Parts: sequence; structure tokens; C-alpha cells
Amino acid sequence: MIRFEDVSVTYEGAARPAVAGVDFEVPEGELVLLAGPSGVGKSTVLGAVSGLVPHFTGGTLRGRVTVAGRDTRTHPPRQLADVVGTVGQDPLAHFVTDTVEDELAYGMESLGLAPAVMRRRVEETLDLLGLAGLRGRPIATLSGGQRQRVAIGSVLTPHPQVLVLDEPTSALDPAAAEEVLAVLQRLVHDLGTTVLMAEHRLERVIQYADRVVLLPAPGAAPVTGPPAEVMAVSPVYPPVVALGRLAGWSPLPLTVRDARRQAPTLRALLSGATAPAKAPAAPVTAGAATTPPTNTAAAPASCDSAAVATTGHTATPAEGAPTDVAAGRRTTATAAGTAAVAADDPADAAADRDTTATATGASPAPATGASGVVAAGSRVAGAARVGAAAVPRPRGQAAPAAGRPPRRAPGTPARRSLFRRRPAPAPEVPRQHLAETRALSVRRDQVQALRDIDLTVAPGETVALMGRNGAGKSTLLGSLVGLVAPSSGTVDVDGAVPHRTPPRDLVRRVGLVPQEPRDLLYADTVATECAAADRDAAAAPGTCRALVSELLPGVPDDTHPRDLSEGQRLALALAVVLTARPPLLLLDEPTRGLDYAAKARLVAVLRDLAAEGHAIVLATHDVELAAELAHRVVLLAEGEVIADGPTAEIVVSSPSFAPQVTKILAPQQWLTVAQVREALT
Repeated sequence: MIRFEDVSVTYEGAARPAVAGVDFEVPEGELVLLAGPSGVGKSTVLGAVSGLVPHFTGGTLRGRVTVAGRDTRTHPPRQLADVVGTVGQDPLAHFVTDTVEDELAYGMESLGLAPAVMRRRVEETLDLLGLAGLRGRPIATLSGGQRQRVAIGSVLTPHPQVLVLDEPTSALDPAAAEEVLAVLQRLVHDLGTTVLMAEHRLERVIQYADRVVLLPAPGAAPVTGPPAEVMAVSPVYPPVVALGRLAGWSPLPLTVRDARRQAPTLRALLSGATAPAKAPAAPVTAGAATTPPTNTAAAPASCDSAAVATTGHTATPAEGAPTDVAAGRRTTATAAGTAAVAADDPADAAADRDTTATATGASPAPATGASGVVAAGSRVAGAARVGAAAVPRPRGQAAPAAGRPPRRAPGTPARRSLFRRRPAPAPEVPRQHLAETRALSVRRDQVQALRDIDLTVAPGETVALMGRNGAGKSTLLGSLVGLVAPSSGTVDVDGAVPHRTPPRDLVRRVGLVPQEPRDLLYADTVATECAAADRDAAAAPGTCRALVSELLPGVPDDTHPRDLSEGQRLALALAVVLTARPPLLLLDEPTRGLDYAAKARLVAVLRDLAAEGHAIVLATHDVELAAELAHRVVLLAEGEVIADGPTAEIVVSSPSFAPQVTKILAPQQWLTVAQVREALT
């Protein structure tokens, strides 16, 4: 059905091919997984199947790609639309209508299908993907995971023979991901649909794959074969395979069920060791709150990258490889849960880089306003960039509100003379919590997004917000950074009310990396973006660039952010925010698009920040990340907190949110391969 014949792709201005020597075949009715580190050209290979490479992206394609007998060199994407359905990494770039139901019907309308057929297929897809309750909702009001399901549904309704999916479960909660993958498996088994899928979270998809095509390094020829054989030599592999390698199991297990059958001996070896279910509280530094955070689990054992990726492995990106089909677009940073507005006219690109981070339905506020949002076009206001701090300040000490005089010492009469020296402010007691919400409720567009949320975050503590798509995780982060105003209740961040605090003051307290990292990026090159971040944060030159290199090595300085893969853009946006080292760091799906090695580097950076007293709150569907990093897990459902406690206690008791190692070694409470390795040595 799909045939690559010695294919190489070189983009304009690139020193070397993005991919080279690609030669493999995908038979009809198979699900083939395309795996490899970030930046090796997976999106380029997928784009060649749909004809977007090179017809849309430009560049030179050598060799031949055929789909259902059609040569993609001579058939542009519009002539392949009846055969190939494509979902890219960014669902927002995929949408062309305003509501869920219209989006599901649009592809069929373009192909001229009969209205009766369209109605039936829309209903079937709504039921298949659990979207029936969202059919009339504006896409702009959906969560990231809900948008991803709509994007997948929109390519299923025309019933294509081939599905090309780039990170299709990256924004989905574990249950939704299983539902989507089960639907894909049914299409493969029952209808003979051919699926070519790229995915970094191999623990979710490896068991569904008939074969794996591994791109081991940029420009390297692919390795193809059965999943177990390829995983034995792959530089990227899921925790179940990492545990199998550690224990010396043969054949290597690909599922929890297979691993549990081989685990009795390992459980016996570990029976005398103590599983680190509980441990000391998160560390704090001088100047941070001296009261240790309550209700915290152990800081997980040190990240061992060998447990998730080959030691010392560096993923080098394909230079200049555009991976976003809307490469010329720029988006507007919005409050959590709102849509980014794409600019289709390339002439608008420069203006769109200066777009404004706005609250839903609100007009852009001036940089000195009190709404908590700032214009990103000005570099002075750009210091806020949804949370990049500019002035360091001892943690645990609240800065005075803008324009407010210092407080008098208790019992001191007011001074009438303007020329007399005011008494020094009384020393403030260090704050026990950097962030706190009380009875927080948020209602947005007739949807009760949050209900009576009580949450505290202490210095040095890492809290993972988990729950199904649409549970309110992003809205809660938006409330903490001032992008979303409470309907009722209170929010306090380091002594400030976020949505009423001037941006210049707020950015000294909190930083947010949103689900769409491009919302923070508007310079033309990585080097310019990093230099601006250093200026905004009053950091030493090169600070941001060093963070980029640490998180994702090999990104050239002259690369445009739009030409980076989704994972590389995330690393750049994270580095921009981390440059300021804000006391409270918020991350929304921080591992989306990251391979295991990049995730291990991210974990190491966040651990260092927590050890220095920074508080970290991350909304994630990545259960392995939560097990590796979080002291506490807070589960949300329908906008309410349904569980809040130490990571080990929460995830071990949850069939949906337990990591693979926990499921394999239950009832022993181990969370990560690194913990098991440490116990065995």
C-alpha cells in the first residue's frame, strides 16, 4: 500500500538530507509504528506519504514514494486526499471550521459525499471517539486532548485507505489514548485500513504495532522488523522494555501482561528491598519557606537515562526540516483552553509574531495593566511572555504591589513630613506556600471548568495535575498565572492575586509553559529568541542557549522556531521560561513531542530547580513522568479534586494512572526502572 524506494529529502538551505536511504514497504491492512529520537526526520517521512513533502514544504525529494499505486512526486496532496488521511502534530493547524460537528463533516463535503452518508458517518465517529457530548461545542473551547480527538475523527469520516498519524496520543489521557488506539486497531483488523504512525510514548502503542520502522539517527537508513526485535536494538524504548533489558528477559516483553509472566523471579529478588513509597519532604533552600511541604511523597530516585534511553544518546534534528503543515502560520497566545488564531498570509508573519497573549474574549491589556496579560510584541512587555521573570527575589518573600508604599512598622505613627525617613518595613514571616487556592471555581462559556478547588504548593515541591481530558487542569494553571479570573474563591501566588497583579510584578512570581509552545516564540531564529530571553530575565548572555542545549542538543542557532519539531519547540519555549528561574513554574503537557532521552534531561533540570526551592506544578497525561518526578499527584475530574496525596499512594491505586513498572511488580510499590536498578545494586 505504501512503498518507499531509496528516498532522501533535502530541504532548501540544509547542509545534509533530513532523511536518507529510506526504503521500506507497508502492506495493506497493517499498523506500522515509525520510531526514533526527536529530530531524526519522522515527520518528514510521514509528510512524504501525504504529498506535503515536497509539494508544500519545498526541498528536493530523491527516490520514489507510492501510495496505492500513485506516485507522490506527480500527485499533489489534493489528488491523494481520497486515499490518505493525515493528522499532524498540531491539531490547531488542522482545523478549518468552528464547531466539532462541522469539522467532522468538512472532509466528506470536500470529497462530494451524499448528505445521508455524511450524517451517518459523523454519528459513527462521534460514538467511536467519545465526542457525542462535544458535537455542538466550538473547537476554541476544547481542551488539547479533546482537539486531538476531533482532529483524528475528521480524517476517519472520509474512510481513507491510509491513515498517517504524527503523535496521535500526545495530548490524550491514558483512557482516551487506549480508546483511540483500539479504534485504529479495529479499522486495521476489520476494514483493512493501513496505518503509519509516529509516536514517542511507545509504552502506549508498541503492543498495537504489526511492525516497527526505526530511524536510529539523522540521515541513517531505517531498521525494520517485528517490534520485539527492533526494540532490542533501539535507542528509544518504553519502560517495560527497559525493565526487560535490566532483568535479562528473553524474549523482551512488549506488554505489561507479558512482563508479569516473567516477573516472579525479579519480585523475589526485590522482596527484601524497601520500595521507596515514602521519603523525606522536598528540599528547600535558604530564603524559601522553612516549613517542609506536607503530604508529599518521596522525591523519586535520580533519573537514570539508561532506563529510558541509550546512555549519552544525542538526538540531532534534521536541519531546517519543516514538520508543521502550517509552517507559515503564527498563533496568538490565549488563556488556557482557547484556540490559537492562525495567520494564512505569509505577509502577516512578522505582525503575527507580535501577537498578544489575551484572556478569553478580552482585549489586549497594556503592559502596565492589572489583568495579568501583556502584549508580546514589545520586548519590555515581552518579559512576561506568559511568565518569564525579569527580577530575581528571595523566594518566600512577597514583593510589594506596584505603586504601593512600604508598610509601617507595627505601632509606628504615620509620618507627616515627606522629608523624614520612613521606618524600614517589618520583616515578613517566610511563606509556607508559594501558591494557594481556596474554594476556587471557574465558569467558562456555560461550562463549569473548576469547582471549589483547594490546593497548596510549597517551595521545593513538584505537583502533578492529572485527570481525563477536559477535567480542568489547564484552567487551573491559567488561574495560577492570571490568565483566567476566578468566578468565586481565591488564588494567591507568592502573596499576589494573579489576575489583579500587574504583569511586571506577576512575572517575578510565576512562569507558564503552555500546551502550544509557539505561543511564547516570535523571533526569527533560535539564537535571537534566546538572546531576547536573556535580556528579559536579566540573565547572563548564553543562559537560555545553554538550557536549550541541555534539553535538546544539536539545534542550530539559525533555525527558525517554526521549522523545529514539536518536541524541539517545546524545549526552546521551556528554556525561555526557565531562563528567568521563576519561584513557581507551571508546565502544561511538558513532555509532548519529547523522546525518552529528552524527557530524562527535562526531569534532571526540573529536579535541580525543585532542589533549589522552586515550586513546580505540571499538568500531564504522562504517567511515567509523574512517577519519575512528582512528590504529589492531584487527580481532577469534572473540575473537582478527587484525590490528592503522595505519588506512590495515588498512582499505585489507579489502574489508569499507574506506570508500567508498578503494574508489572505489583503488589510491590515500585514506580520506575531507576528505582529497581538502584535496589538491585
